[in-house]
Amino acid sequence: QAQLVESGGGLVQPGGSLRLSCAASGSIFSTYAVAWYRQVPGKQRELVARIGSGGTITYADSVKGRFTISRDNAKNTVYLQMNSLKPEDTAVYYCNAARILGSLNFWGQGTQVTVSS
Repeated sequence: QAQLVESGGGLVQPGGSLRLSCAASGSIFSTYAVAWYRQVPGKQRELVARIGSGGTITYADSVKGRFTISRDNAKNTVYLQMNSLKPEDTAVYYCNAARILGSLNFWGQGTQVTVSS
């Protein structure tokens, strides 16, 4: 019964910024690790950033210093602030929420990010 909805994607020029949101319903985000993944056609889905239930954060090397993941548990929402965007950041971005207890794992439908002039 859990559902994740991504929003905030769109078209942006190189060097620009976007903020993605992942909102959950039917879940309590505070107990989940939440991650952002991205996928380009023909390539494997890759981890972009992850924030654990305890607040620990991991970034892919390609986005370190440019992207920031954060969470607002009161709103059941996780954000991905993307700055200094590059054309190679173009992809469909997916939100994932996982909890080991109960073997729970949920995916959103994805939001398109296109970086182009």
